[in-house]
Amino acid sequence: MNTAAPRPERADELDRDLETLHAKRTEWARLPLSEKIALLERVLACIGEAAAGQAADAIKAKGIPEGSPQRGEEWLGGPMVQARVTRQLIEALRALKAHGHTGVTARHARRLPSGQVAVRVFPNDLIDKVSFVGFSAELWLTPEASTDDWHRRTSSFNRPGGADEGGVALVLGAGNVASIGLLDALHKLVVEGRVCFLKFNPVNDYLEPHYARALRPLIERGFVRMCRGGAAEGAYLCQHPLVEEIHITGSDKTHDAIVYGVGAEGAARKERDEPVCHKRLTSELGNVSPVLVVPGSWTAAELRFHAENVATQMTNNAGFNCNAARVLVTQRDWPQRRAFLDALRAALRAVPRRPAYYPGARDRFERFMASEPNAERIEGAAGGAAGDALGGAAPLPWGLIADVDPVGDHVCFTEESFCGLAVETALDAPDAASFLEEATRFANERLWGTLNACVIIDPRTAKAHAAALERAIQDLRYGSVCVNHWAALSYGMGVTAWGAFPGHTRQDIQSGVGFVHNSYMLEGVQKTVVRGPFVVSPKPLWFATHRRCEQVAQALTQMEVAPSLAKLPKVILGAARG
Repeated sequence: MNTAAPRPERADELDRDLETLHAKRTEWARLPLSEKIALLERVLACIGEAAAGQAADAIKAKGIPEGSPQRGEEWLGGPMVQARVTRQLIEALRALKAHGHTGVTARHARRLPSGQVAVRVFPNDLIDKVSFVGFSAELWLTPEASTDDWHRRTSSFNRPGGADEGGVALVLGAGNVASIGLLDALHKLVVEGRVCFLKFNPVNDYLEPHYARALRPLIERGFVRMCRGGAAEGAYLCQHPLVEEIHITGSDKTHDAIVYGVGAEGAARKERDEPVCHKRLTSELGNVSPVLVVPGSWTAAELRFHAENVATQMTNNAGFNCNAARVLVTQRDWPQRRAFLDALRAALRAVPRRPAYYPGARDRFERFMASEPNAERIEGAAGGAAGDALGGAAPLPWGLIADVDPVGDHVCFTEESFCGLAVETALDAPDAASFLEEATRFANERLWGTLNACVIIDPRTAKAHAAALERAIQDLRYGSVCVNHWAALSYGMGVTAWGAFPGHTRQDIQSGVGFVHNSYMLEGVQKTVVRGPFVVSPKPLWFATHRRCEQVAQALTQMEVAPSLAKLPKVILGAARG
C-alpha cells in the first residue's frame, strides 16, 4: 500500500487495479507472439468500433461546429492514427514471427557521411506510396549503432530470450490530442513489454469510455487498467510501490514536480539534483518549434501553399500541439519575406477562430502578445466556435508577432506559448547556404526544446545548396526534422519515432527522454527525418483549409482498420476535392 502520498478517495480501487497489473506483468511479457498478435487484432477492430463516438465527443468538447473543416482533425489525430499505429505493430510482430525481423532489414539502410546508419521506414507498402507520392522518411540511429547488427536488435524484447519478468508502467495521458494516451500505452505494452496503468488528463477524460471500448481485449486480460482523476490521483500513482516506471506527455514543469516535488522545496531539490522519484521516467514535453524558411525565388502559388502550410501548423487543434509552429526563422534580406508574411496573414484570416479550451491559454496568449511591440491579432474567419466547448471557453484570435529581434531575451524563444500564436525572427545571412548554417545554430542554441523542426526549401535552392541542406538536417538537434511539411507527419506516420533528441538530463529535461510510436521497433534512434515535395497537389488533407477533411479522414480510418486497395479511390477522390 502507498503511504508516501496522500490517499485519494479512490485509493482502494487504484490499489486493486495495480495489484492486478502486477500479477499479470510476467504473463504479458512472456506471452507468445501469436497471442499478442491476436489480442492486437481485436484491439484494432475495437478501435474501429469506438472511432465515431470518440471523434464526436472530442469535436463537442473542443467546440467545433457542424460543417467546419476542423472536425476532421479529431479523426486524423484520434482514431485514424490509433488504428494506423496498431496495424503497424501487428504487421511488425507478424514479420518478426515469420522472418525474424520487424519489416526492415539491411537493404533498407544506408550509411550517412557522418558514418551513422539511416533506415528507410516510409513508404514501405503500396497504399502509402500511392497516398503520399514523393514523401519519404528515415530513422537515423545514434553514432554508436553498428552498421552490421542494428537490424538484429530491432524489437529485442519480443525476440526469443528477450523477455524479462515484465513490469508495471504508469502512463500519464496528455490532454490535447485524443490518440496520445492510447498510443503511449501500446508502445509500453508492445515495444517495451510493460503492462500499463493509464491515467487520463482531466482536460480530455471524456475519452475514457471510448478507450475502454478500444482497449477492451487488453483490459479483459488484466494487461491494462485506466482511471480518471486529478493531481491527487496522479501523485498517488507516481509514488505507488507497484509502479516501476512512468511515461508522461505534458510539460517539463509536470516532469520536475514528479521527479523533485513542488514549490520551493522541489526547486531546491532540483538545484541539488536530489530526486524524490527514482523510477525510470520517459517523456515527451513540448518544444518551441522552429520553422526555417530558406530564401529562394518562389512563385505566387508557392507562397500561398506555404502560407497555408504554416497557418495549419499554427492553428490545428487551436494551437494546442507540442509540434505547432512557434518561431518562423527567415532571412532578413529575402526579397519575398514581406510577401510571405502577408500571405500568412491572409491564410490565418481564412481559418476560423477556435475556443481556448485548454487551461491557461488566454493568459498565455495575452502575456506573449504583450511581450513584443509588433504583436498582431488576426481574427480569422467567422463561424469557428460552436459555443459549447469545455468550460464554455470563448474563442481566441490568432497571434502573429513579426520582426522579433533574434538577439536578447524573449519569452517566445524560451517558453512554449501553447496557443495559436507564432513569432517571426529574421537573421542576417548573405545567401541560402549561410542562412541554413545560421538558422540551424539559432534553433539549436536559442530555442527551448528539441522535439521537432521544419525546414521549408524550394527544389531549385535545395539543388543548388544540397550540401548545406544535408548539413543542416544532420546538425539540427531535434528528434524530428521535416523538410517542407509539418512535423506532425512524424507523429502520425507511426513507423517514425516521436520524441526528443537524445541527451537530456533530469535536471535539464527540455523536450524529454525516449521515443514512442516507432512501430518497426528500432533501437538506438537519434532522430526522424521526413522529406516531402515543396508543393503538393491536390491540397494535403491535413491543411486547415481542406474542405472535405472529415469525410476523407473517416474513410482513412476505415482503411487503416481493414486495409484494402479497393478503398483507396474513395480516399484519393475525396482528398482531391479539398
